[in-house]
Order: sequence, then structure tokens, then C-alpha cells
Amino acid sequence: MKDARKDTVLGHAGRSPRENHGIVNPPVYHCSTVLFPTLEDLEAGDQAPFDRINYGRIGTPTTLAFEQAIAELEGAYRAVNTGSGLNAIATALFAFTKTGDHVLITDSAYGPTRRFANDTLVPYGVEVEYFDPTIGAGITGLLKPNTSVVFLESPGSLTFEVQDVPAIAAAAKTVGATVMIDNTWATPLFFQPLQHGVDVSIHSATKYIVGHADAMLGVISCANEAQWLAVKKAATRTGTCAGPDDIYLGLRGLRTLAVRLKQHEASALALAEWLSKQPEVTRVLHPALPDCPGHELWKRDIGRSSGLFSIVMNAVPKPALSAMLNSLELFGMGYSWGGFESLILPARPAAVRTATRWTDPGTMLRLHAGLEDADDLIRDLDGAFARLRAAL
Repeated sequence: MKDARKDTVLGHAGRSPRENHGIVNPPVYHCSTVLFPTLEDLEAGDQAPFDRINYGRIGTPTTLAFEQAIAELEGAYRAVNTGSGLNAIATALFAFTKTGDHVLITDSAYGPTRRFANDTLVPYGVEVEYFDPTIGAGITGLLKPNTSVVFLESPGSLTFEVQDVPAIAAAAKTVGATVMIDNTWATPLFFQPLQHGVDVSIHSATKYIVGHADAMLGVISCANEAQWLAVKKAATRTGTCAGPDDIYLGLRGLRTLAVRLKQHEASALALAEWLSKQPEVTRVLHPALPDCPGHELWKRDIGRSSGLFSIVMNAVPKPALSAMLNSLELFGMGYSWGGFESLILPARPAAVRTATRWTDPGTMLRLHAGLEDADDLIRDLDGAFARLRAAL
């Protein structure tokens, strides 16, 4: 689909009705064993089109359809599916690190990314160092000859710093480091990191790609063949793969991603603007707002926004916070996001920062605007603030 816009690619990538009896959606292949037709094929270890030695975990037509669609959306060489977003992060980091390496990770990274790095990479002899997400080209001062990976997340999914991705990528290339990014917030629709110097783009497809809060899925896109082979080998050696039904749900989610994101974006902006006017709210952390740090970088590189953002309020005692949140009707309290449902969650970034300090003494709440009517969501929040005021 040369020159097709992303909305069109979403509807057509990764499917071929002519090859499936005219059926619009690719079939779901449930597979563990792949048979060799002859002894000669078995002894040759025939690998085309699917690796029969490693059987169904290597892939099926369902797997390839999903990976081809993601790769086309991100302008990647190829993609690799995994069982979750964290599985994708871990697989990518395994693929490009070894004992004695130095890895740089943004201080705003997803909590489980930090835990994997600290609890798995460090015991294996990898030096892990965290950096200020606003460092930009200044990351040059942290790079070492043995820096193998620079890991980004822009914006951060808790505090929403936007990183200068091209500047960091250019600096990392001077020492041959592989540049990775967790691109879940922006999705392949709003940001194509491989066009900005990134080598490996990672998504928790559980979130916006699946979009219906009913499947766990991850995906890794690679800029070139060598990077894809490294990731594929890491996935193969650790038995990493997603189930066919979850992959099918990822394909289903892709078809409606554009229209869902329009609603997520519009509702989140409406909520952010309303929240900014509440006297208890001291800051709204949403990159699309002009007064949010990193807004200019967001405008330059991304320009669109999804449904996830945070607010900082005056410090709220626990009983008052419970009164505020416990009786919400439309917002649920849960750690995931990206689905059709709206969510709200207290957050404590100071507890996880190491390269930077989070000194704001206020109470932070992270919100995800789902697909409900924005006015109804505002009414739900209005009631929450009324309960908060009554409890103070």
C-alpha cells in the first residue's frame, strides 16, 4: 500500500482475503506441532515458511499477519510478537546485552522495566544506569565504549516527560549502542520512532493495540534485518511467543485503532482542561498542553496524544483520598490502560526515581480516558472532588 495513510494501513495491513477463500480476517491457527512431509525435509531442518524444529512457538500465518501489520505501520524491517509488553521489553534487552555491557535507561521508565533491569540484568553482570529523561544530547556525557543499549520511553507513562529522541539516538550511535523505545503511549499511529533514529520500537500491545482489556500481547519492531534476527533469536531461545487467540485480538484491535484513539485523545484533553481549573489541582501532566514540560518536543515529533495523563494535587490525606476515589462510578482503579474503560490510580514517582528526584509533595493521580462520553466522565470526577472537599 504505497503512500497510503496510516488509517488505511490499519484496515488492510496483515491480511489477504484472496489467500483465505475471500474471508476478510486471517484465520486463527492453533498450532503446537508442525509436520515434516519427508525424512529428507526433517534431516534438512526445513525452515520455510515456518521453523518446524521449534514448532508452533516460532510462528503461524496468524502470527505473521500481526507482525507484518505492525512492521508496516512502523516502517520496520520486521516485527516479533511476545506474550506481554514486559515480555517484549525483556526480550529486546536480552537480545542486545551481555555480561560486561553498560545500559542506559530513562529514569521515567515503566516500573517493571526497572525491575527487570535491576533484578535480572544486573545479576547477570550488566551495568545499568538511569538518566534524566530531559537530558537530550547531554546523554553524550554518560555514554561509555561498552554502552550497548540506550532505552527510552517518551513520554514516560507516569510523569510524561517527552524525550528528545533524535538527539539521544544520534549521540548513542557514536558508540554503536542500540536505541530502544517503549512507544506504547503514542502507538504506531502517532509516532514512528524508527524514522527518528531509533533501532527497536516496543509496544505493550495489551493496551491501545488490543484496546478492549481482554488480551495480553507485546510486539517488537526492528529497523533492519540484523536487529530483527537478534530479537528473533532471543525470543526463540527463551520460548517467547503469544497465543494465537491473543494475536487475533491484536489484529482485531488494529482495525479500529484510529477511530478509538480519536475518542481517547479528545476525551483526555477535555478532562485535562477541566481538571486544570480545579483549585486542588496544581499541575496537569499532559504533553499536548502548552504549559507541560516537553510540549515543544511533543509538538515537533509526535503532535497527537492518547488517553493517558497525570495530575498533581495538593497533598491529600489518605481518608480524604479514599472518599474521593472509592465511589467513582465510571473510573475504575487498575494498573493497566489503553482499553475502552476509564481508569484512575494514585502514583508515587518519588519511590522509583534514582537519576532524578521527584520533589513535588502533592498527591499524584494517573488517569486514562476511555471511550465513555467526556461529559459523563467529568460529572463522575466532579462528584469525586465534591467528596474530597467534604472530607478535608
